[in-house]
Amino acid sequence: MAFQCQKHSYMKEFETLVVSCTPAELKITVNGKKETLKGFDVILEDTLLFPEGGGQPDDRGLMNDIPVLRVTRHGPEAIHFVQSTLEPLSIVQLKIDWERRFDHMQQHSGQHLITAIADLMFGFKTTSWELGRQRSFIELDTPSVTGEQVEALELAVNEKIREHIPVNVRVVTVDDPEVEKVRGRGLPDDHAGPVRIIDIVGIDANMCCGTHVSNLSHLQAIKILGTDKGKKNKTNLIFLAGNRVLKYAERSYTVERALTTLLKNGPEEHVEAVDKLQKSVKLLQKNNLSLLRDLALLTANSFRSDPNKGKLLVLHRKDGDNEFMNIIANEVSAEVVLLFLTVGDEKGAGLFLLAGQVDAVEALGSKVSQILDGKGAGKRGRYQGKANKMSKRTEVEALLQQYVSSLDTKEE
Repeated sequence: MAFQCQKHSYMKEFETLVVSCTPAELKITVNGKKETLKGFDVILEDTLLFPEGGGQPDDRGLMNDIPVLRVTRHGPEAIHFVQSTLEPLSIVQLKIDWERRFDHMQQHSGQHLITAIADLMFGFKTTSWELGRQRSFIELDTPSVTGEQVEALELAVNEKIREHIPVNVRVVTVDDPEVEKVRGRGLPDDHAGPVRIIDIVGIDANMCCGTHVSNLSHLQAIKILGTDKGKKNKTNLIFLAGNRVLKYAERSYTVERALTTLLKNGPEEHVEAVDKLQKSVKLLQKNNLSLLRDLALLTANSFRSDPNKGKLLVLHRKDGDNEFMNIIANEVSAEVVLLFLTVGDEKGAGLFLLAGQVDAVEALGSKVSQILDGKGAGKRGRYQGKANKMSKRTEVEALLQQYVSSLDTKEE
């Protein structure tokens, strides 16, 4: 069957009947962590909310003011996941998340237009596409697309938008001869019911289950951002349509103003200014590393020449890295029982190195890591890693001093 959302893409509210409501779970990812939500799968007599399909994500909306968190298609049915139970045969009011729906309509119809014109102008066939959260891409069956071709394609699709060309939806039976004449990648294995054809008058006719604008003018504009190398000699064309173009322009201008303020020059000079800054930073980093190496050697020499040096060396620097610590360890580890070096924020996170006699390091390495709330590993008289609690360094120093003192006692 064709759902209400497919018959009337611009409809924002719709009343329908609950057919069934069964307990269900929905797996989601929040901030990189997987969660499982308890709820219900609801099947309706008809629906305003589009289930995912044809490269288009599903709609969001409300069902009697209950948020609909996912809509999927199973054969002829649309399954709505909600977290409140609904009585079968009860009437529900559906409200669409219009901003999301219209955005999807613009991107999907934009894809149809780009696909058709790319084929007509250059013979580039579309093999797949993806409607992303911020930008979308079309996979073209060609190993490359030139800058001139991208520019010509963008000009052509925007010219069609200005021509105010209608986009019609026709519904035909599966055995209608017209099905064989239109563009498409075939029907899903579980397809049931009639076939929808999206007809951009005079340009393209394509089988599609998605929601679309009724006129190309509703796309407002299309911006092709560029191309990326795709898989197996294919090219990904990256594009924006409609309101996404306006939002992109707004974000770009905000960034441009911020860079103008920071770099104290005009937009046309931003790239050159950033390039100079990057080169300066690299040079400073190189000089800083050289100074740190010299400082490490001076620190080691100073310790070696100290007539009152003990069997334990403890040193912390806010600025430094693993190389700084290892240079010192290479120079003095043979002259001490233990060497405990740290770099980083004194009260935050940083790096640590425990070096010295093999037996001592093996006995204390994991304990030091535990005190510092860190992770590390070691071999052949060295144990190093990352620490989350550098404020615990005094506890480590006390532990090491106790170990060294115990060795002195045994020698006596």
